[in-house]
Amino acid sequence: MPSNPDSLRKYEIPGHIKISSGNGGLPKVLVTTKSSTAEIYLHGAHVTAFQKNGEPPLIFMSRKSEFADGKAIRGGVPICFPWFGPREGSAVHGYARLNEWNLTKTSVDANGNVKLVFAMPDDVSVKANWPVAKVNFIVTIADKLTMELAVANLSTEIFGFENCFHTYFQVGDINQISISGLEKSPFDDFAAGAGGARRAGESSILRITKETNRVYFDSPQTIEIRDEKLKRVIHIEKLNSKSSVVWNPWTTQKMPEDWDASEHLKMVCVESGNVKQNKIALPPNQTLDLKVVISSKPL
Repeated sequence: MPSNPDSLRKYEIPGHIKISSGNGGLPKVLVTTKSSTAEIYLHGAHVTAFQKNGEPPLIFMSRKSEFADGKAIRGGVPICFPWFGPREGSAVHGYARLNEWNLTKTSVDANGNVKLVFAMPDDVSVKANWPVAKVNFIVTIADKLTMELAVANLSTEIFGFENCFHTYFQVGDINQISISGLEKSPFDDFAAGAGGARRAGESSILRITKETNRVYFDSPQTIEIRDEKLKRVIHIEKLNSKSSVVWNPWTTQKMPEDWDASEHLKMVCVESGNVKQNKIALPPNQTLDLKVVISSKPL
């Protein structure tokens, strides 16, 4: 049962943070700063919007996305945890994006930048039958979007998990973008017919011309999306992220009903985290903080 927005009023900050009932009756947080606006749903601690003043949105949302308890939101920034991809008999990309998180703290600094802290409910790890962990999602809204997923292993055993910010970026035209920073990085190809085949790194920048589903490993470097139509460059800086994923379903990948086939023209996913062979093995009493900073500049 979604929380009642009235129970969260104590976290509002006039002029900066407002809590309301969003699509499907799910509670959401609306953020306003002097340089940008953002929207985060408690369901999945899911960032569904970030936009700098005077610019098009940086984050893409599917027009057919479902907003319902127990279902994943399509678009925005899904949190994939504690695994990435399908798992037989379990939820795709883990449980984090299917549960309502607790909003635990909000603040505004001297520059007017807003910080929000969300905590995964303690009973999620019990239900999922994985080691007890404390998981916080920290979002800072300024002229940049900063996201941090902090996982603390509170158990007495090693906690093996994958994490990923499955970020959907809005672009002007998929045919007029290029992605740099992944040159020479080997990847596993999961596009139609590839079946996860290992590919050698490519010398040129990446252009999306067909169904693309690549998992780059050992790729901690910064990535940029150059958008010729919107006349901007999106900058993706990562900390404690060894994997990068680039995905666009084109019109060939079979998609659920929460997706319109034509939407591939306006989005590309460039994801940051630790998946597949970069899976994390976190010792007891240790914490790992995955951090991604997204910014943009004009061409």
